Amino acid sequence: MRNKVVIITGASSGIGEACALAFADQGAHVVLAARNAERLNAVKQSIAQKGVESLAVACDVSVKSDCEKLVNETVSQFGRIDVLVNNAGISMRALFNDMNLDVLEQVMAINFYGTVYCTKYALPYLLKSKGSVVGVSSIAGYVGLPARTGYSASKYAMQGFLDALRTENLKTGLHVMVACPGFTASNIRNTALSADGSAQGESPRNEGKMMTAEEVAQRIVQGVQKRKRTIIMTGEGKLAVFLGKLFPKFVEKQVYNKMAKEPDSPIK
Repeated sequence: MRNKVVIITGASSGIGEACALAFADQGAHVVLAARNAERLNAVKQSIAQKGVESLAVACDVSVKSDCEKLVNETVSQFGRIDVLVNNAGISMRALFNDMNLDVLEQVMAINFYGTVYCTKYALPYLLKSKGSVVGVSSIAGYVGLPARTGYSASKYAMQGFLDALRTENLKTGLHVMVACPGFTASNIRNTALSADGSAQGESPRNEGKMMTAEEVAQRIVQGVQKRKRTIIMTGEGKLAVFLGKLFPKFVEKQVYNKMAKEPDSPIK
């Protein structure tokens, strides 16, 4: 990865920040994108201590012009793009019957359209470098999660988009990878949207028992280096995907029971 140029969205915290540091450890130039400019600059300072050049770009991936600016500033500074990690994302937790449609639209705008916009503007440069497009997805992109209809919809859409993009580019040398962590200790559950669009504020899960963002980042870096197609990062996730193809009704019942056990679950 030395001297490769890597764009990471959602790079101000969690998996995105961990990916930025992990790619920097491999000698890559890292472009940090997120809405929180103050947090981005803190990550940029951490990367500078590794002796690696980076660029921080304040960017809302749900805004097309921001995504175009991100790519233009990257190419202006580094002249190329080798890897795009579409990591920016938001979650939600509410029954579809109870939630405002604005919540689902906001989740789709960030998780799905953010991936589409960034990939669209970066693609000419990635084709030139025979680089990598990465989508940080979830088991929610394989198994519909109750009380997370918008989140599951966004991840199914992201994976369908990336699968089709991969097939379109079978002969161009473009690498497309979908990475599916398990539940990861990060800020995503604290910022998850409730039925009315307000932030959940507190995670309903024991974060101490989850994968760390650093573990996820290492797997993503290795996946890019080996040009893997898909990474499902937990045994539970692999089992859910496998059984979901053979015994979907059984998996639905297991998922329902698991999600219903969350503290303050909206599922009764």
